[in-house]
Formats: sequence, C-alpha cells, structure tokens
Amino acid sequence: MKHISILIPKGQYSIVNIAGTFQILNWANDMYFKQVRKKLFEIEFVGHTKPSADSNGIYSVMPSKTLQEVERTDLVIVPAVHEDHSQAIEINQPAIKWLQQQYQQGAEIAAYCIGVFLLADTGLLDGKTCSTHWGEAGQLQEMFPAIEVTSEKIITECDGLYTSGGAYAFTNLAIYLLEKYGGRELAIATAKAFMIDVDKNDQSFFTMFVGQKQHDDEKVLRVQELIENDFSESLTVDELASRMFINRRTLERRFRAATGNSIIEYLQRVRVESAKKLLEHKTSNITDTMFAVGYNDTKAFRQIFKRYAGISPSEYRKKFRRAVSLG
Repeated sequence: MKHISILIPKGQYSIVNIAGTFQILNWANDMYFKQVRKKLFEIEFVGHTKPSADSNGIYSVMPSKTLQEVERTDLVIVPAVHEDHSQAIEINQPAIKWLQQQYQQGAEIAAYCIGVFLLADTGLLDGKTCSTHWGEAGQLQEMFPAIEVTSEKIITECDGLYTSGGAYAFTNLAIYLLEKYGGRELAIATAKAFMIDVDKNDQSFFTMFVGQKQHDDEKVLRVQELIENDFSESLTVDELASRMFINRRTLERRFRAATGNSIIEYLQRVRVESAKKLLEHKTSNITDTMFAVGYNDTKAFRQIFKRYAGISPSEYRKKFRRAVSLG
C-alpha cells in the first residue's frame, strides 16, 4: 500500500487542489478495494500545524500529521499557493526542506500548477523539465534558470518528480499517477467517473499571449508596439530596424534579451493571438482569418498556428467557438 501525503502549505493554498485530489484518490481507493479487497493508498493531510488555516482565514484543514510526525511517505502532493511566489517560498521553508528530505528517502513528489515554485526551490528540479500554469511560466524560468520550463505540457515526469499545468490540470496528473500505481483500468474508470479527459496532454491552446513587456528597453517596447499595431502588414526585421535607427543585429539581440523571443517569433505570436480571437468570436472562415492576420499561405498559417496554439485553426475554431456560443 502506497502512503500519500497531501501537503497543506502555509499561505492561500488551493483548497480545490487539496480536496479534489483527496476525492479522486479516495474514489479510486474504494473501487480498488471492491475488486481486490485491499486498499491501494493510505492518504493523509500533512501540514505545518494542526489545524492549518489559509492566509485569508476563509477555510481550514485539519492535517492528520505535522511535517515532523511523518517519518516516511511514498508520494507527496504539493498544491498551488496563491501568494507572491517569493513570499510563498519564504513562509514554506520548513515544508521545502521536508520535501528535500522525503525525496532523499525515496518519496516521489507531484506539484500542481504554481505549487511548482515550492518544488523548484528545493533544487530537485535543476537540470530537469517541468510545467506550471502557462501564465506563470516566464517568472518560474526567471527565478529558477537551471530548470527547463515546458509550459505547453499538461504533465511532466522526471526522476520521480511530477508537475502539472494550470488550474484543473491537476486532475490529469492525479489520473496519470493512478495509472502508474493502480493500472490503466482503474485510471480509466476514475477518469470516467469524474469526466476527466485522459488523453489531454497539452495546454498550449489555453495560452493567452500577453506581450512580454516587463522590461525597460524603450526601443524594444516601441518595436513591440509597431508589431501589435501593424501585424497584418508585411513587416520585416530590416524595416523595423530602420524605423528605430538601429542596426538589425543589435535590435534582434536587444529584442530577444528583453522579451525572450526573436522579432519574427513575436510577430508570429501576435498574429496567432489575433487569429484565435477571430476564430472564437467572428463568423469568418479559416481563409478569411488567415488573410486578416497577415498570412496568404494556408500551409504556413496552419503550421505557425499549431506551433503556438497546440492545435490546428479548424480544431481551435470548433473547440472554442462552441464554448463562446454557449456563454
């Protein structure tokens, strides 16, 4: 029987991550018991204190044990903490040290969404890949440059360390862990019971490009503005450099340093984001959308759109236009 510790961190922890995981795993536990007359998991809440209240005083969880009372566990679940990331790390230092100790003793660790920041501070992810909420991926990469952040992934696994993408992607990781510990049949049955898409492995199509403007390079900001205003035109890097009265190579270097993208990549992302909005809200077809955002080659448009959105324009239109119409 596997011992699972669901960490109750300090701060505004995600009660959804905690309660949702507990419910999913317990349902699977009961189903497994009906089949083989024994439990698959022993599941406990583990916290700094008993009880463990969130920082807003909205709810409180009563852990079975404190960190000091857990001698050994097989898997630790780390939920999201909705605080400033540096603050969350600071107030959870005892839990971060505990995670290091448990991993050294053979435990695996699964971190959900922005709970990955706590796992990252252990140093255990250095040199490894991980995911997190796509909106926080840039900050995670900046704070922990030794980690390879692959924010397009719903789930990552490396050396007994698991991470998941944003929000309710934790359900996909819970099912993934169920399959590992209890088999495919149990995982599928649980996924059906909770209506979880077991084949979802990419969060690219949920990503919203927000412009990467947390820098103070005025020329780069001006180029970003030009791209965002004229993305449907036939813009070239040479033309943008000329407008800025700067050498092309210098502009490209400064642009990448400030934004993390090349100028062409930035232009492509702006165009794809505009295309996504058209596909969600307009009645125009794929071809109309392609021309509206500055492309005239169907194959190129499809390839670039899929690179950044994770699915084709037609798949995106079908998926999200329906969702918008239901609203």
